[in-house]
Amino acid sequence: MAILLDKQTRVVVQGITGRDGSFHTQQMLAYGTNVVAGVTPGKEGQELAGVPVFNTVQNAVKETHANCAIIFVPPRFAADAVLEAAEAGVHLIICITEGVPVQDMLSVYDYVQKKGARLIGPNCPGLIAPGAAKVGIMPGHIHKPGKIGVISRSGTLTYEVVYQLTQAGMGQSTCVGIGGDPVIGTKYVDLLELFEADPETEGIVLIGEIGGNDEEVAAEYISKHVTKPVVSFISGRTAPPGKRMGHAGAIISGSSGTAEAKIEALNAAGVPVADTPAQVVPLLRQKLGLS
Repeated sequence: MAILLDKQTRVVVQGITGRDGSFHTQQMLAYGTNVVAGVTPGKEGQELAGVPVFNTVQNAVKETHANCAIIFVPPRFAADAVLEAAEAGVHLIICITEGVPVQDMLSVYDYVQKKGARLIGPNCPGLIAPGAAKVGIMPGHIHKPGKIGVISRSGTLTYEVVYQLTQAGMGQSTCVGIGGDPVIGTKYVDLLELFEADPETEGIVLIGEIGGNDEEVAAEYISKHVTKPVVSFISGRTAPPGKRMGHAGAIISGSSGTAEAKIEALNAAGVPVADTPAQVVPLLRQKLGLS
């Protein structure tokens, strides 16, 4: 069983007629995702791959009962797109857009919380319930239905680890890319709670990187509340302080956010940390008691 989405999830694509929105809408449809609507202001009445296009999310939700939104709009419009989805009553909002101003996200985060919605991202690859649905940009063919939950700040590292899991015969229940920005809607702890409560998830992979303290917070949560096996990989061990490495949130400031601090916290919580992505599968097999 997956967390957050399944075959019945009804998806509306904001920015569906743009280059990225149109391409990934067709990819999601090909995977079997229930895409019921798209939104591009001024293009209501059009269709893309059989999906009706509306001027507003409110109209789309009213006509199609969409309960999940994915956002493919330029950075300057992304915050408003999230607000529009939350205002329309969408419960799960995935913002793929990279480069959303941090100041915009601060107010957006509070509004989404008040509306009782969940935001994944921004600057994320989305999420996938293998064999059921994907809402995002991840390559569906490398995933396999199974019982391993994956949470990651990095899209490409997610794909690498998932491919190795699949090759080892270890399918995934749900894979979630939470995004690499300083302010994101859903953090490790939120998903650890969901995976812990999911009876079909038997093990968890946590992929982190330098910057911030979310991994340390996750380690503390794991030590107190998670009973399932967890293994981790932390990227950016050789990153120099003060230099951003890829994601906007991947920057070490002083003694905070170092790979060493995260690894120490995870190890203290009983979470083994792989030196390389290739070591994730062997560590997970060991934690699960598999030969």
